Amino acid sequence: MVVTESSQLSGPARAPRKHPPKARPTAALLGPVFGTVFGPVLALLAVLVLSLGLGARPMSPAEVWQGLVDTGSGAYTVVHEMRLPRTLLGLLAGAALGVAGGVMQALTRNPLADPGLLGINAGASAAVATAAGLLGVATFQGYVWFALAGAAAVSVLVYGVGGGRAATPARLALAGAAINAALYSYVNGTMLLDAASLETMRFWTVGSLAGAQSATVAMVAPFVAAGLLLALALARPLNALALGDDSARSLGARPALIRTAAIVAVTLLCGAATAACGPIVFVGLMVPHLVKALTGPDLRRLLPCCAVLAPALLLGADVLGRIVARPGELQAGIVTAVLGGPLFLYFVRRKVRA
Repeated sequence: MVVTESSQLSGPARAPRKHPPKARPTAALLGPVFGTVFGPVLALLAVLVLSLGLGARPMSPAEVWQGLVDTGSGAYTVVHEMRLPRTLLGLLAGAALGVAGGVMQALTRNPLADPGLLGINAGASAAVATAAGLLGVATFQGYVWFALAGAAAVSVLVYGVGGGRAATPARLALAGAAINAALYSYVNGTMLLDAASLETMRFWTVGSLAGAQSATVAMVAPFVAAGLLLALALARPLNALALGDDSARSLGARPALIRTAAIVAVTLLCGAATAACGPIVFVGLMVPHLVKALTGPDLRRLLPCCAVLAPALLLGADVLGRIVARPGELQAGIVTAVLGGPLFLYFVRRKVRA
């Protein structure tokens, strides 16, 4: 056989050379990180400055700083006795409500779940109204325990009436709406029958940060911290539970224990927040949906981001209420209801279409 040069060159086909993957541009890598981490943090920092600076007497950032660190400053009393407790309470209550909403939506598999819509805030409110109207309790230190007990009782009641393990989003929403209406009717009746309760609770029932005090912040902080730590620890088990009870068991999770722990976390968060500043609705509904667009459904990223973005929303609503009603102010609960109502209708309409 004659071997020619052309036959040598036309040997077996060679595999195409693999080129190493091109490095992703730095902007493409930093974009998601900025959106999920730095974006919410910067938003929160900006709202913190506004919350400390805006009020009956607007102050510049330099004046706010002097009021924080200089005891001889004319702004020291205003910042430390009025605006700082209000801002810290908004920080704690916002984180509590946002994370509680994320946990509830994951636990019930209901994208419309919210501590206010499912009656948990109403349970805390009813317990506080009972303590104030029938037992004469008039301080946060006294009725925080009633709020926690009321939130826990309604959490279990809604879950049971909604069907327990067989609960569907529609049944939970209906059970929550019915219990919510009944409890708020009871709260209104209690206030009308007792003039002292009406005077004490007429601003509290709409949800407000205006009456914040340093003692209230110090009292509510341990409950919120415990609830946040428990909720964050449940992020991975709740991810497994989203696959179904059988799949969760195959991954080593214990569904009954996870649900019980989640109810305890929601009770601590909602009970403490409601006792401190009243029933504020829609924060727990709006924030998880906004965060999910940035982080996806993984609760290990969603819950920490809710703990940052929810305080920014609540404090932003509080600041907006101070601006639009000068020289008076709108309560933060009214502003969140005005903002959250249309958003809730949008979510319901989108769910019906789906």
